[in-house]
Amino acid sequence: MHPDDILVQQSKSGNIDAFDELIKRYESKIYTVAYRFTGNHADANDLAQETFIRVYQSLPSFRGDSSFATWLYRIASNVCRDELRRQQRRKKISLDEMISQPGGNLSLADDGVSPEESLEKSELQRAVHRCLNSLSDEQRLILIMREIQELSYDEIAAALDCSLGTVKSRLNRSRQALKQKVMVDRELSTLISRQAK
Repeated sequence: MHPDDILVQQSKSGNIDAFDELIKRYESKIYTVAYRFTGNHADANDLAQETFIRVYQSLPSFRGDSSFATWLYRIASNVCRDELRRQQRRKKISLDEMISQPGGNLSLADDGVSPEESLEKSELQRAVHRCLNSLSDEQRLILIMREIQELSYDEIAAALDCSLGTVKSRLNRSRQALKQKVMVDRELSTLISRQAK
């Protein structure tokens, strides 16, 4: 039996420590999905918290047809999509925080990397995020799951509740859409050509 399954059973029986352990195992991954989706630390924290609240509330109905991780990603993707729909209604999608704090975990003190190289990496990352965030919700979500979270096609299909063929075609279309955005983004094209030298 998978360790997650044991923790899920214990959580269903009211063991709060077991549920805390599940949170610890997945909170950084769920936060990353939310952050890549929103580009905002505060929103990402809220969405990760909302995901785990929904997981806790829905745990009694979890039958184990898929892995706990797949079920968790499905809930996280629904929470992110719900929030983006609300934001779009308010016309309030903002990447200000990402732009003002480019690079996230990139440090100017990387071993053997000059401040100029680090700044260039940071600019490249910001430009890629800008292109990623200009895609549709569905395209962004599937790219985050595959390219950033490195989920398998089967895991993505289960999380998004669609067929393997649908995942592959959506992923292909999303990659093409991102490629088009990159090609028309002058700043990003310049940065990429500089990196290639």
